[in-house]
Amino acid sequence: MYEDLGFEKLLDADGFFARLLGRSPSGADCKVLFGPDLPVVLLTGGPGMGKGRLLRAVHDRFARQVPVIRLDCASPVYAVQAGPEPGARSAVTEALVEAALLLHTWRGTGGAFTFPRFFAGLAVIATGVADGTPAAIRTEVERYEELLHPPRLRGLGVRDFWRSVLLGAVRNMLEVLAGQAFGPYGAAALTALLDALFERVTPRVEAELTRIYGEYPGAAGQPKHGLRRLATDFQAGGERREDAERFLFRALREDLEAAYGGLGGWLGRVGRPGLLLDHAEEPLGERLLRAVLTDRRDGQRDRVVIVGTARRADGGEFLHGGLPPREVAAFRPADGVPATWSRRRDPERDRGPLSAGVLILRMPFLTGDQLRKATERIQLGAEREGGVHRRRITAAVAQLSGGRPHTVIRLATAAADHRMETDANDRAILDAGLHPDGAPERPVTDVLLQELILDQLPVRLPDEHHDQWLDLLTHLSVAHDPECAEVLLREHQAGRVLRLTAHEIARLLNDTGWPSCERHFIGDFGLRQLLVHRLYGLSRDGAAWYADHHLLCAHYAVGEPSGGAFQSVTTHQMNHHLVSGGVDDVVGHLAATLPGRPRQWCGELLEIAQAPYPGGADERRKRAQGLVQVDGPPLRRTVDQLLHAVWLCEERTRPTGSEMARTLEQLLRQLSTMDFDGAGELGPTATEWSQLAANEQPLLRCDCTDQLGRRR
Repeated sequence: MYEDLGFEKLLDADGFFARLLGRSPSGADCKVLFGPDLPVVLLTGGPGMGKGRLLRAVHDRFARQVPVIRLDCASPVYAVQAGPEPGARSAVTEALVEAALLLHTWRGTGGAFTFPRFFAGLAVIATGVADGTPAAIRTEVERYEELLHPPRLRGLGVRDFWRSVLLGAVRNMLEVLAGQAFGPYGAAALTALLDALFERVTPRVEAELTRIYGEYPGAAGQPKHGLRRLATDFQAGGERREDAERFLFRALREDLEAAYGGLGGWLGRVGRPGLLLDHAEEPLGERLLRAVLTDRRDGQRDRVVIVGTARRADGGEFLHGGLPPREVAAFRPADGVPATWSRRRDPERDRGPLSAGVLILRMPFLTGDQLRKATERIQLGAEREGGVHRRRITAAVAQLSGGRPHTVIRLATAAADHRMETDANDRAILDAGLHPDGAPERPVTDVLLQELILDQLPVRLPDEHHDQWLDLLTHLSVAHDPECAEVLLREHQAGRVLRLTAHEIARLLNDTGWPSCERHFIGDFGLRQLLVHRLYGLSRDGAAWYADHHLLCAHYAVGEPSGGAFQSVTTHQMNHHLVSGGVDDVVGHLAATLPGRPRQWCGELLEIAQAPYPGGADERRKRAQGLVQVDGPPLRRTVDQLLHAVWLCEERTRPTGSEMARTLEQLLRQLSTMDFDGAGELGPTATEWSQLAANEQPLLRCDCTDQLGRRR
């Protein structure tokens, strides 16, 4: 139902993917983009941004018109299939074989594909089977024989070139293997296999094998040498195996290119074939992307559309060759279809970084209009609650999701039957129940943290930290900077020999696609709200929440003069004290430090008040409006009200708008008339802050608030 949410323009009849593949979803011809040097397209965005959803939508819409297949590079099935024969298979070869078999079943325009060039490479690495006997090698080779079988649909006869020759050579090969005895290392079997293969081939077939495998490194134009080296490199493992795998992928693409060549391909085939690599940030996906990008950088050309996913905004560390990431060609759906793309040339290097061959498509956050429409469509059941309630739910979903499509869908679905209390913080909807895909009901917080965190662990997170990753992030949700984070990490990794540092966690978060913020260690506003909510609920009455804040209060009570993300260490301490039961102490501190320094004081007030509100009933609005009895002189009472008004505006999980704007202006003007040094300087601040609040703008900007503003 929501497969195209946010992607409508990308999937249109004349949209990006129709132009890239050369066919519309209805089968109409489209003027193709780019070529003959095609970029690898990377969909970038963190968890919940819809990368996999978009790949599924592309496959579902276009796979009937052009041969488009999708592989999940995070699936363990390829490694499991390779396990029994580690000398003759790998996760990469198993994924490539699956891709070839899927294309072999293509029944659209032009018919199925055969893979003789790819088969030749698979046949020689089959000699690396553990048993090493002729029977074992023959069994391994026969796994791939289907790739040579001609299509069931009769074509124009061009495939007889391979069918009549290579199939005969295969039969001869298998007969030779069955009739001989070899040593344990497979070298003799490889020689016999190559002799049998080239004994039956025609000059035309041999010329084609020479063109492909004669170019293998060290082959010197001799296909036998190239195939032998490919088998040897594959069995050697490490980087040599990666070279062999890269060449096998090239052979597969050469087979696809050949199917489109000649008179038969020109008359019978349309568009471009496509390979969609979901979870391409995983090691398998990285190897496949590295292979095709290396080949294309070195001058190899083919028409295969490669689309992969990447969590990092720059596409991934491996693209940049160990150098600082450079700008990569990129666009957003709102930019329209990019009409041109050219490989970036680096005149100072013979071979530029792989990123020069990439075009990045940045996954879009939902716009305010898209978010409202999606939420309202899900919220049909909320009609009975009245318009005010619907608007409150829509606003809460917008704030807590930050426009992240998956989070929008989950929150809006869970909140459809949720009653929002008048004095509730927006985070109250995180307790709403959800039946994820028909499973038993769970709080939507747990579902989202499972899907966004536990199901998408950082690729480079060591195994020994998998069990604590969510808990560490939960505690770090109240940290502001690396020092703040290190204090919490020391506490919550006590007793562990292997520990993660704040720097390592920040890098892992970046690798996973989560944004950073100079004022919040967990830099994504929506994720931070989920984690803060979980932290408060970890133990009874928010004990874990208060323990973390008390720990930080104690640290900054005796800390260095620098406050890290704050103007001073005292301000940093007051921020944590505010949300750990020390409201009255913070009010006293603010009232005492205001006279004589109003401008600096306003900055400190904003920093202190930029904090999450604890769980339970939210009384900040009543206290800001003076509806809660507070003792003390007028200055202290007014500061108390102002602190709570600013806190409401800064946390951004409660509606504020014009009502709170008036309150802010009234309180600041009230302070400006009091008898203390510098009071009159608060007048301009009253105007500035009230205007920002009236337009739902943050009073203190940071990367988090800027991200939210850009998504509106």
